[in-house]
Amino acid sequence: MAKSFLWFFLFCITLGLSHQASLLKKDFYTAGVVEFRPSNLLSDNLDAYLEIIQSKNASSTDIIVFPESTLNDVGDTSFVPNPEDQINPCLSDPNATYYEHFLVTLSCAARNASKYIVINLTEKQKCEDVPEDTRPCASNGLNVFNTNVVFDRQGVVVSRYRKVHLYGEPKNSTFLPELSTFETDFGVTFGHFICFDILFYTPAHQLVDQGVTDFVYPAMWFSQLPFLTAVQIQLGWSYANDVNLLAAGASDPTLGTSGSGIYQGRSGSLKRVMRQDSGERSIYVARVPKYKIRRRMKRELTRQVATNSSFNIKRDYLENFRSEELPIESGKSGNLNKILCHGGFCCYFDLAWRSLVNPVGNQSSYSYRIGIFEGWRNAKRLDVNYVRNCGLFTCSGDSIDDCGQLLPDLQQPLVTFTRLEIRVTYPESREFLLFPDTLLDNLLPLEPKSFEWAQQQPSEESHQVRFALRESQEVSNLLTFAIYGNYYNNDCTFGVGTVEEQLACGYKNPKI
Repeated sequence: MAKSFLWFFLFCITLGLSHQASLLKKDFYTAGVVEFRPSNLLSDNLDAYLEIIQSKNASSTDIIVFPESTLNDVGDTSFVPNPEDQINPCLSDPNATYYEHFLVTLSCAARNASKYIVINLTEKQKCEDVPEDTRPCASNGLNVFNTNVVFDRQGVVVSRYRKVHLYGEPKNSTFLPELSTFETDFGVTFGHFICFDILFYTPAHQLVDQGVTDFVYPAMWFSQLPFLTAVQIQLGWSYANDVNLLAAGASDPTLGTSGSGIYQGRSGSLKRVMRQDSGERSIYVARVPKYKIRRRMKRELTRQVATNSSFNIKRDYLENFRSEELPIESGKSGNLNKILCHGGFCCYFDLAWRSLVNPVGNQSSYSYRIGIFEGWRNAKRLDVNYVRNCGLFTCSGDSIDDCGQLLPDLQQPLVTFTRLEIRVTYPESREFLLFPDTLLDNLLPLEPKSFEWAQQQPSEESHQVRFALRESQEVSNLLTFAIYGNYYNNDCTFGVGTVEEQLACGYKNPKI
């Protein structure tokens, strides 16, 4: 009997090692991201999570990512294990005496499905557990965090990340920003961050600089025209950093939230969705090539025109931009060659278009402006970043006040662009990210096969960027075509500050 048990034990170990070896040998992993419409009931959200994890569509996945703020809220907070302790809530607390029932249940779900599961929840932590944090504590003695939790295939909590850049949320930030990564049995190390974090150096870009190539990204993104809609920013960030990004979005277009996708760096989208109705609870699955192996994958793309009745969208502070309206005349082709400057920051535009139709009656149609802005994003009561942006964007009327809005209805577009080119010289900086920023009227961006992007550094002080529509391409239904220059805190940017400050940043020939 003892020999039989020993043989069975050794067989199981060998089988497990063989399975892990086969996962490591594969040149891809299978990921699922969940576009999820939340309800106000934790039990309803939990049941839907479990149904998705156990669904046929999820059966092939190695890792599933759920969105931000679609599970519990401040009324149902839970303690979360320290990943260093390698705690399995399913086994260590099956009766949910310390951890909340939903956390234990999802630990068991990951274990039963044998998948990595990434969730986002509202976490509580005793203030006394962080004595180094001398900031005032709430009267109940608890910190409350917006937190990602990662379960491995056994249900063990292997990673935890607490959001650094809160978006007007009544929650705490950590005493010091966290950088969180986790390793998997299929040979990929993931970094993770949450929603608004994507616009800042720490932690998102900082993890890229540390060599991380794959990311999980739960979000409840409130889209903003013309530069910051959900899938637009997801694709741009993945493309610019040439990393894999698994983005899961909350799905309630009536509140302005939707947008999920699986992105393969410079190769573009493997899956993407931007809902424009009542939202959904669905998983989107794709095989993701591991970072050292890049190959073209089949993409499934759909198109649905967005209007302001189908999506409640925010608007950027475009009044701060220097802008000029395109001289589009009905029934005529046209072009524009223009250098536009905002202070000392300048962009060169080379555009051409041809007319498609003559407007009929009261048909709604967009006009276009080119615009440029350098400065701090004007976001009230939020963390802000310094941007240098220039691009083409739509307007519903003749004034800049009419730009960055969706029309109530839209018929056939009036023009198609036959040439789009923007050239910019950007200053060098210690921390910054430049990326292509595009949007069509279905609230999805152009894929990399449709554009050309070149970024060169001719000197230690500058970067030259050319962003253009490919010569063989034409595009109608366009809302945005821009270069987004995110300079985060604008620290150690060439030409900014005194000569002494620039010398301290390492510039040999400071600009006065």
